[in-house]
Amino acid sequence: MISVRHLKKTYTTPNGETVQVLKDVSCDISKGEVISIIGPSGTGKSTFLRALNLLDPPTGGEILVDGENILQKNYPMNRLRQRMGMVFQSFNLFDHLTILQNVTLGPIKLLGMNKQDAENEAMHLLRKVGMAEKASVMPSSLSGGQKQRVAIARCLAMHPEIILFDEPTSALDPTMVGEVLSVIRQLAKEGMTMLIVTHEMKFARDVSTRIFFMNKGIIYEDGTPEQIFDHPLRKDTQAFIRRIRSLRLEVNGADYDIYGFFTEIDLFCAKYALYDKCDSIKHVVEEMLATLLSLEERPLFIELAFSELDYSLALTFMVTGLFVSPLNRELADPIAVSIIQGVTKSINEEKMPNGYRLTFSL
Repeated sequence: MISVRHLKKTYTTPNGETVQVLKDVSCDISKGEVISIIGPSGTGKSTFLRALNLLDPPTGGEILVDGENILQKNYPMNRLRQRMGMVFQSFNLFDHLTILQNVTLGPIKLLGMNKQDAENEAMHLLRKVGMAEKASVMPSSLSGGQKQRVAIARCLAMHPEIILFDEPTSALDPTMVGEVLSVIRQLAKEGMTMLIVTHEMKFARDVSTRIFFMNKGIIYEDGTPEQIFDHPLRKDTQAFIRRIRSLRLEVNGADYDIYGFFTEIDLFCAKYALYDKCDSIKHVVEEMLATLLSLEERPLFIELAFSELDYSLALTFMVTGLFVSPLNRELADPIAVSIIQGVTKSINEEKMPNGYRLTFSL
């Protein structure tokens, strides 16, 4: 469907310095593939997408779409933009138009559809992304996640053959990320060809048929999700994939804010798509703090750690001045212990020089 050969993009900074963002990018993209593009910030991921649809034209190389070089002088831009839709991180809705008008504008103006047909199709697409009931409202009344779903419907209304997603969840509150990713998952199931720049590693693994790891201006490693996440070949890929994401909480006295802790846990779980683990984490935290650890056992530190390599999730309590496991001592509440055992996979209890550490695998 698309062949990219030795693509390059060079900028000149205001002080005259030359910066090469894309050094030598080559790849083939087939119909129906869902390719997630991951990698450190500043390695050319978004520039690559913008170069593909000539929003930011490359300075060298070739882009062949069904055998035609779209970098040729007379290639019709309107045809390219119709075939290759793009969803941006900043939504780019027209604030002075209703949601329905935002979705119908392109088909009426560019595809020549009559208003009634365009509105009928727009309502179908808005239902598809769960936004039909908002058709008559203005964008200013929507949340970020709702705006992004409308942006996806607007893109689909142009009947694209491929959709480019440029970090579609990066501008969203963590609690709204899931609703946008669910829509993209559904498009993947329907066979839409997609390239997705994302920092959502679990999503990338679940939805993709292929992963591009970009680094230093090139596609540094290209493979299946299993290959890239479980058996990366190159050291830089390994280092990026093995990142550990963590949340650290501290309890110094009796007046800790358990509800504040729960909010931080909710946000952490939303950010890394750990929705199915959130209640279990809060159950363990609540039982440990309220039932199994006395007020004298302070300070204590709680760390929630998530590995993007194997999706392991560990909840650790480090209690200063405690030298026996709170789960095993005579005063331990058996109901609380039973609740914890019921929501965890394993428990590691470890005596330390200055206290006791418990690590729960969830």
